[in-house]
Amino acid sequence: MDTATHIVMGLGVAALATLDPAVAQNPLTSQTVMIGVVAGSVIPDIDTILKLKDNATYIRNHRGVTHSLPATLLWPFLLTAILTALNPGANIGHLLIWTLAAVSGHVFVDLFNAYGTQAIRPFTGKWVAFGTINIFDPFIFMMHLIGFGIWMTLGHPGITFILVYSVITVYYILRGLYHRHVLNQVKSQLPGLKKVFLSPTWRWSHYHVAAESDRYFYVGKVNCSSLLLIDRFDRTPIDYNNKMIKAAMQDKNVRAFLSFSPIYHWSIAERGGRYVIQLTDLRYYSKGTYPFTATVWLDKDLSIESSYTGWVFSEQKLRKKLVLAQLHS
Repeated sequence: MDTATHIVMGLGVAALATLDPAVAQNPLTSQTVMIGVVAGSVIPDIDTILKLKDNATYIRNHRGVTHSLPATLLWPFLLTAILTALNPGANIGHLLIWTLAAVSGHVFVDLFNAYGTQAIRPFTGKWVAFGTINIFDPFIFMMHLIGFGIWMTLGHPGITFILVYSVITVYYILRGLYHRHVLNQVKSQLPGLKKVFLSPTWRWSHYHVAAESDRYFYVGKVNCSSLLLIDRFDRTPIDYNNKMIKAAMQDKNVRAFLSFSPIYHWSIAERGGRYVIQLTDLRYYSKGTYPFTATVWLDKDLSIESSYTGWVFSEQKLRKKLVLAQLHS
């Protein structure tokens, strides 16, 4: 989920914590738990700071180690240690329990969007992405705001948020059932598909689709179970024996892209006296473009002149980023 939703979910967990007598009856513990759960609801995304280094590092690591099983257990202990050092009178056990709930909640809800997490590490580095909830879901966010409004006016935060999360749980179930329905519809309209990636939007019945058969990649969108195809590409396996491909594979941006993207189209072109190798993730089609890409410029000797990976929404902007990367290399 987005940062704003994680924060309101942290406050929601803080509301639930008021049902705990050890929290409700001790003002210091209550204040400390409030800080702990809000911090716990956002701390797995601390890896966002990797953007300051470069996109390749960020893409390879975002929602990776910081969302893994060991980290999900480590963050609450770390936060509890820091907060109890600052507030020695707080109840350590109950602070740990509620902080663990906040961190676990963060990692859990991130599983349901199309980006996903590596939550099963260290057992596997596989990305888990159910693709049933948009990264920002207006309904989930508004339910929290309604809950806060009731909390501020009528009180009873714990009871209020039991009801709020009961409604949201039903919403998750319904979205999951509808996701399965859309998946079946896509498979029935495009027989022979091997993989289908559905990306939810803000609208209940609208999905982006990227799919793969033995012969083709398909890109489209679903509106009320009606599939509209936007693009179809020949599914040509990437030729790892090609000298240009081998050279491009040495680039960290390409390796980062491949570690994350499960469905992509690749191409080789010659422009301006150089070779251009481009890999394009098909899941993120938007406004006539495929913004998530890895692109490499090779000279005639197959040395890397420049490369870039990340989200870019026009060829002109991509070229500027490649020129800038070339100047800084």
